[in-house]
Amino acid sequence: AHRIAVGAEEIIATPLEFGLLVLLASKAGTVLSRDRILDAVWGIGWSGDPRTVDTHIKNLRIKLGAAGASIETVRGFGYRFAKAANE
Repeated sequence: AHRIAVGAEEIIATPLEFGLLVLLASKAGTVLSRDRILDAVWGIGWSGDPRTVDTHIKNLRIKLGAAGASIETVRGFGYRFAKAANE
């Protein structure tokens, strides 16, 4: 099942939002370009505006609430998921 839990709260996410979160979390600490994110989540054949990633990140951050701050913007390049402090 594609479930996202923040504490005891279950978050409802679209399949793209879920894929985006899984990608970022699986590469925690690594900066991913918009193009790399598009290829991994939307598919290599997808053609459109790379800024669509920004919109999906924004929506995902809103849904995650305070936990959304774990998705960091790397200005002019892309995004990364913050590593946990104990890693």
